[in-house]
Amino acid sequence: MVRWEPGTPERLQRAALELFATRGYEETTAAEIAQAVGLTERTFFRHFKDKREALFHGQDLLEKAFLEGVAAAPEQASPLEMVSAALRAVSSSFPDERRSLSRTRQDVIDRNPALQERERHKLASLAATIAEALRARGVGEPAATLAAQSGITVFGVAFLRWIDEERPLDAIMQDVLGELRTVLR
Repeated sequence: MVRWEPGTPERLQRAALELFATRGYEETTAAEIAQAVGLTERTFFRHFKDKREALFHGQDLLEKAFLEGVAAAPEQASPLEMVSAALRAVSSSFPDERRSLSRTRQDVIDRNPALQERERHKLASLAATIAEALRARGVGEPAATLAAQSGITVFGVAFLRWIDEERPLDAIMQDVLGELRTVLR
């Protein structure tokens, strides 16, 4: 067994994703994930609570990017403009070279109802966090919740288009946000 190499969580995540994609989520064990990168099951559980978390690890970074975007919006920005700033901030977390892994991850999620539920929970949690950030910037209700939920919807729609298209996520998100503005008119 390998004693220590940098990037252990990332190596475990990559191995988990490969195994989930080829063997199936339910058919893959934490021990098999660890073994695929020359580690023990115990090491796996030092980094992740369970195998599902290997797939969803990194939500805190996504949340941080959304919050930084809301905070960076101009003082007089509307709620939707703050959400747009947050979406721009998040787009940098999804460079084009990450598209293939993101596509594989989405395929794994799409094949498992429990993972779909976890993904919806993650997005709902992000929306609640964004709404709280908007309220902290002085946006009242229901505008804060509507803007936050709309932002997460834009993110979700744009993300699914991004994994199938060869355009930057930011460009796709701005297109989807434009569509939302058209619908709201």
